[in-house]
Amino acid sequence: MTKVVFRKFPEGDVIALFPDDVADNRGRISSYQQQGEHGAASPALMDELTPATVEEYQHLLNELTHRGYADLRVHDESV
Repeated sequence: MTKVVFRKFPEGDVIALFPDDVADNRGRISSYQQQGEHGAASPALMDELTPATVEEYQHLLNELTHRGYADLRVHDESV
């Protein structure tokens, strides 16, 4: 099971953050956006950005599932 947190940037873009998946030796975590796809992100984004609603992140969740993330566990709160 993979924990995922969806957050929304002020301009409306949604990012998927994977808090249990360390991306590098700088403490960043894995992330995914439609534009740019996979990358490393600061875990602070979970607290700094607004939680995305189901309606806002549903398309991104569907894309992740299509890309092989079969067992995602969505968390709404800060982790």
